[in-house]
Amino acid sequence: MTAHAVRLESAGATVTVVSPERAVTDWSARYFGPWWKAAEVPSESVCAGAVVTAAVDTKQYDDVAFSVTQAPHTSTEYARAQLLLAREVSAGAVRAVSPKQALAYRSEPGAGRLDVVGCQTEDVATATARLAREVMRGQLLRDGWAVLHASAVVDESARTVLTFGDKGAGKTTTALALAVGGRVGLLANDRVFVRPNDRGGVDVLPWPSAAALGLGLLKALGWFAEVRERLTAGESLHPTQDRRVTDAIRAGDAMPLWEGGKELKTQVFPDQFPEWFGVPLATEGEAAVLVFPRIEAGATPAVEETSRTVNDADFMSGRTEDRYPDVFGLLGVDGGGAEGARSSVARLLSGLPHHAVVLGHDVRANADLLAKVTGRV
Repeated sequence: MTAHAVRLESAGATVTVVSPERAVTDWSARYFGPWWKAAEVPSESVCAGAVVTAAVDTKQYDDVAFSVTQAPHTSTEYARAQLLLAREVSAGAVRAVSPKQALAYRSEPGAGRLDVVGCQTEDVATATARLAREVMRGQLLRDGWAVLHASAVVDESARTVLTFGDKGAGKTTTALALAVGGRVGLLANDRVFVRPNDRGGVDVLPWPSAAALGLGLLKALGWFAEVRERLTAGESLHPTQDRRVTDAIRAGDAMPLWEGGKELKTQVFPDQFPEWFGVPLATEGEAAVLVFPRIEAGATPAVEETSRTVNDADFMSGRTEDRYPDVFGLLGVDGGGAEGARSSVARLLSGLPHHAVVLGHDVRANADLLAKVTGRV
C-alpha cells in the first residue's frame, strides 16, 4: 500500500507524519502549514528522525484496545477523553486506548516513534496532528525553548508584539486588530514558544492551533459574511466547533452564543486566515513590544496606567498543562520548558516597552490605538 508523508520543521526540530491515508497527511499539512513549514516528502526518504505513523484500521484498533484492557493498566484523561495506559517495561514503550474516541496508540520515546490507529479518518487525522505537535514541543523544550500564554503578530522586520492576559482579556482581539490594521503576520493566537537569543533578545516561534473567535468578533472584523458564504458553499471550519455555531452562521445570526457562562465560538483552521481573510501567517520573530489589554463594551480605546509585567502565570508549566499531560513520554522535560529558560525570558521581556490598553468593540478604533502604542508594527 502506498504511504504518504509530510515533514514538519521549526528551529531545527522535525517530525514526519506517515500514513497510507492521504487525508491524514493532508490534515497535518493544512494544520501546521507555513507555521511549521509543512511539506510533502517521499515516504521512502523517512529513515531518520521522529516519526508519527497513522492508520485507519478497525481490526488493528480492536487488537490494540484488547491488549491494553487485558494488561495491567491505569486510567487518565487526555484531550478531554478517558485514556487507558499500559506500559511495556522491557521495551520502554507505552500502549494506550481511548475507547470513546476509538483511538489506540503505541509510543516508543527512545526510538522517536509513535503509532496512531483508529476507526474514523477524521478522528485519526486530528489525533495524529495533536501528537505530532507534542513531538515537536518536546524537541523544542529540550532545546531550551519555553511556552508563553500569549498571542503574537510579526512585521516584515521580525518585530513581534506579544499580547498577554487571562481568558477573555482580549489576546486574540488584539492580535487580529493589528493583523487587519497593518502589514503584519499572525504568529499565534494563544501560545508561543520563546527562547533567549545571543543578541540579548527573545526569539518567538508559533504554537499551531485552531483559533476560537466569538461570533461578535467575527462580525466586527468584517469576516462574518465571508464565513457564511463559504459554509453555505460546502466548506467547513474546525470539527471542534459546536454545531449550534455553524447553524447560527448559516442562518446569518451573529448574536453571541453562550452555554454555562462560556461563549461558544467559531473554530478557525490556521490556513483559513490567509485563504479566507487575507491575514498571512508568520513563522518566527523577535519580541519587541508587550501589550496587556482588557475589553470593555462601549469603551473608547485608550492607554491605561499599570505595573503589570510578565510573571509565572504567563508561562505554561507541567502543573498547568491539564489537557495534554506527557503520558506518552514525548517531552522528557517540564511541559512548559525548563524553569531557567522561563526566568531568563521573563527577565528579558521585562526590559521591553509595556502598554496596558482598554479596547472596545470598534475594530478600526482598536487598530488605530494599537498601531500607535506599538510603533505601527
